[in-house]
Amino acid sequence: MNTVIVQLPDPHPPVRADRRFARLPRPPRSAPPTRPALLHLGPGDSVEFGRGEPGRPLAVPIPDPGVSRRAGEITAAEDYWRLSNFSATATYVVENLEGAGEHVKVAPGRLGAPVPFEFSRVLLPALGEPAAFKVFAPQHAYLAGGAGGSDGPDDDGAPGAGYGEPTVSPFALDPGAKYFLVLLALCEPRLRSPSAAAVPGVTEVLARLRCLPSCRDLTRSAVNYHIDYLAGSKLRLRDSAEPADPGGVGAGGKREELVALAMRFDLVREEHLLLLPPRRGG
Repeated sequence: MNTVIVQLPDPHPPVRADRRFARLPRPPRSAPPTRPALLHLGPGDSVEFGRGEPGRPLAVPIPDPGVSRRAGEITAAEDYWRLSNFSATATYVVENLEGAGEHVKVAPGRLGAPVPFEFSRVLLPALGEPAAFKVFAPQHAYLAGGAGGSDGPDDDGAPGAGYGEPTVSPFALDPGAKYFLVLLALCEPRLRSPSAAAVPGVTEVLARLRCLPSCRDLTRSAVNYHIDYLAGSKLRLRDSAEPADPGGVGAGGKREELVALAMRFDLVREEHLLLLPPRRGG
């Protein structure tokens, strides 16, 4: 039987100095660290989380006074789980602990929102730091041959397909090519920190890649050429003259679109960062 595991939140969270509520007792400093408590849920099992009521604690207690008494519910399915938000005002965030900023938002009053991540952290608005607990789903099942299915010359990856024209990859990128390094340098801030807003400019990309032996002769013109090549041939961004974008896509907008598309479809991933030179200062 598949099992969803809920790791209960720390019963003694750090308290900010200016916090006036819920001064919780803290264990003595000499106390050894305790292992986190776990709840195991089979398919169809549900547990509620929140502050609870006097004499009626919830399975997943969150004592922060900024969290509703009955804040929500977790329901286990086969290899995923669902989150219900009982709050009338607060939005909950579920982070993918394996992704580069991937997350889903569960709006107030939303019931049974499916969560597709194997390793998740649920964040709730609170008076101190955001209240959080973790949920672990069973390992997801994939087609034989990997998550993408078969890549054979006569197979488009769908079960039973074995004839006809082969499927052409929409985004055929070569991680060993300079254009890929340019794309990776553009995406690096977002891969390292999901909150990063600024996309590097051409000068920053050039400085980031010049340390690589294969990029010592790289110039600003060459970086711009690779950006245009990515936009026009590899990722095929929309034409800047399209009526839907009457102002046109400038250089900054083009870089933003490349990064957004690459991140959306996982064309660059955290493991690709090893292709870049080490950053100064760590």
